Amino acid sequence: MAETRLFLLDGMALVYRAHFAFIRNPITNSQGMNTSAIYGFTNTLLTIIEKEDPTHLAVAFDTSAPTSRHILYPEYKAQREAMPEELAAAIPEVKKVCAAFKIPVLVIDGFEADDIIGTVARRAEEAGGIETFMVTPDKDFAQLVAPHTAMWKPGRQGSDHEVLTYEKILENWEIEDPKQVIDILGLWGDASDNIPGVPGIGEKTAKKLVAQYGSVEGLLENTEKLKGKQKENVINFSDQARLSKELATIITDVPVKETFDDFKLEEPDGKTLKRLFETWEFRTLTKRLFGDTTAKNQPTINPVFESLKTLEDIPHNYHLIQSENALDSLIKDLLAADAFCFDVETNSLDRFTSKLLGIAFSLKSCEAFYLPITDWPALREKLLPVFESSALKIGHNLKFDLAIMLSHGVQVIGPFFDTMLAHTLVAPEQKHSMDSLSENLLGYSPIKLVDLFSGERDEADDLFAAAAKKKASKGELDPSELPIEILAEYAAED
Repeated sequence: MAETRLFLLDGMALVYRAHFAFIRNPITNSQGMNTSAIYGFTNTLLTIIEKEDPTHLAVAFDTSAPTSRHILYPEYKAQREAMPEELAAAIPEVKKVCAAFKIPVLVIDGFEADDIIGTVARRAEEAGGIETFMVTPDKDFAQLVAPHTAMWKPGRQGSDHEVLTYEKILENWEIEDPKQVIDILGLWGDASDNIPGVPGIGEKTAKKLVAQYGSVEGLLENTEKLKGKQKENVINFSDQARLSKELATIITDVPVKETFDDFKLEEPDGKTLKRLFETWEFRTLTKRLFGDTTAKNQPTINPVFESLKTLEDIPHNYHLIQSENALDSLIKDLLAADAFCFDVETNSLDRFTSKLLGIAFSLKSCEAFYLPITDWPALREKLLPVFESSALKIGHNLKFDLAIMLSHGVQVIGPFFDTMLAHTLVAPEQKHSMDSLSENLLGYSPIKLVDLFSGERDEADDLFAAAAKKKASKGELDPSELPIEILAEYAAED
């Protein structure tokens, strides 16, 4: 590991991301101030400081001044709605956080944060002895990745962040040089920035063409090898392809005055941070930064359970609903309840195309019911009163369950309680998956879907187990392939 670890934060992208992550349930203080963007940005910053051991830090922001891209193409980012007032008000507050941490904020009129980060990252790569991490969710930064420059991509919905190294970028984009990302974007376009690309060319086709011809220019020199509508579009929109490539190119020679010494991480202004956190009522972050909490570089959650219990250790009563009488009895109990838990089982994680296999319900600890879907139209009519009742609906990552139910004709009515969102607010620095919460808070290890597929197999079946794990990592395991009794137990435990 290089002695110098430089982290460059894409401030505008992180602030936008944090604001819209909480758009349905914004974080506010007692004065009604929306602090979602401030909280999300500060949480990411603290995570980096606590876990990544940065020696140098800087944050880049856009300005309101037009850039060369706007002059070149007036429609650049023109499709974006005006920045919400609450988000605009949060940006100066985020800069106060940076100032209190004594982290430089880099802004240059006429250039985007991307260009500033690109310039500093290039200088660091050329200087040598520096490991640079560009903290951003934006895919276009992949063009800047180099042997000692990586993307640090924040996680989503409780998942861990991802570090995209030089090797990973080459693999993910199917290219020989990260700079070819610009060529792919030139053909594919970028809807988020209103970069048009070439009509009819999507991500897969763009990658294939760049792999074959090397660049946009290489493709345009070989249009005679193309066929049909693709050939027609590439020829007719050749100027647009060149323009799109130029728009997608991050500038790496902007006049950044700051030197690496300016980015050196210093002791923060604790007094100012405490005052700011008190104003915004960031109690968790205050405790995390100033309280007698886990020391730096130590696990956030202490292993309070020496060993984890499993389903075999816990008395439980799981029911597979396979008769009208059992179904009617369950519905009666659900309608009488003030609150109930539910969880859907599907054949995939795609909210728009997945098939609903069954629904699990629970009214009390260690007892659950699994209702397999057979005749959905009939079941839907029976379940509508349950999901439209005033009972509190409890779940984990309810956004997925609600989307599945809606796609199957049921709009679930609140109130809701989502354990994943609740844990995100209480302990944002920790993992929020159901398995993590169960193991760390309950000392209980849930059934893993991948284990149900790989089963108890000997070493000769390691390839099967490995294949199952690979599918699981991609969300490709199909629970409908399991025996109904096993699926019922898995769903009921969830």
